[in-house]
Amino acid sequence: MNYFAYASNLSRKRMAEMCPDAKPKIVATLPNYKIVFSGFSRVRKGAEASIRGSKGDKVIGAIYEITESCLRKLDKSEECPVNYKHHNVIVFTDSGEAIEAVTFIKARQEEDGRPAPEYLAVIQQGYRDWGII
Repeated sequence: MNYFAYASNLSRKRMAEMCPDAKPKIVATLPNYKIVFSGFSRVRKGAEASIRGSKGDKVIGAIYEITESCLRKLDKSEECPVNYKHHNVIVFTDSGEAIEAVTFIKARQEEDGRPAPEYLAVIQQGYRDWGII
């Protein structure tokens, strides 16, 4: 199955540690959404990334091909379904190809907050890993 990563799971190192059988595929864009940081995570020491519908905005991320076993590991890491829930999305490659994928969205809409610098650094590394920034 296809998994759309848009935050810390963009990090190829992080994904390799959690899901060694995950295969990085391609950069993709999710239209009409934006990244937000909300709530507070003791583990991440700040607000956590999620996506929220936002007409005209877009989220750039990447597709990994994952197994059911990997999805269960991601579920555990993301505390699914309590903290995050699965959401099926259609993302687009630079060439316009539509790809169906699963992603994670926070289960509760919480107040926007500030992410910890260490968490942001992992996300930024993920963007560098994929050549997005």
